[in-house]
Amino acid sequence: MSAGTPAVVAFGANLGDRVATIEAAADALAATAGVELVAIAPLIETPALRPYGVDRDAPAYLNTVAVLRTTLEPAELHAVLRRLEDEFGRVRTERWGDRTLDLDLIVFGEVVQDDPELTLPHPRAHERDFVLRPWLVADPLAELPGHGRVDGLLAALDGGAR
Repeated sequence: MSAGTPAVVAFGANLGDRVATIEAAADALAATAGVELVAIAPLIETPALRPYGVDRDAPAYLNTVAVLRTTLEPAELHAVLRRLEDEFGRVRTERWGDRTLDLDLIVFGEVVQDDPELTLPHPRAHERDFVLRPWLVADPLAELPGHGRVDGLLAALDGGAR
């Protein structure tokens, strides 16, 4: 395809067979008409994050980031991600709760929107190590619109030590 809009999707899972789920979801996303998977970072394990902070008693997450090109519109791609979450057993009972699969659309080209269904870029991506670290592996020159280069954002989270 190689045409279309660049987009970034974050994957996370902390229930079930996390590796198999993320791999199967990435394959399903790559098989979606209008989506080309350009790169995917290796999986990293991180503690569960809740609205109040890190929850070391909850099952740990596996996370990664995929860089795509797509001819879909942002709402269409978001709908695909929601459908995949549902297909892989995602249950939405608790905000930031444990889940079999979490797919977040982080950026969609240079689109900036604040919509109840989809905010772009993702409003907390710039403060999430588990998004920035794998994204930087998948795309060393990555930039988060409105926030700057991903390597700089990650260095700031690391306290400047990289």
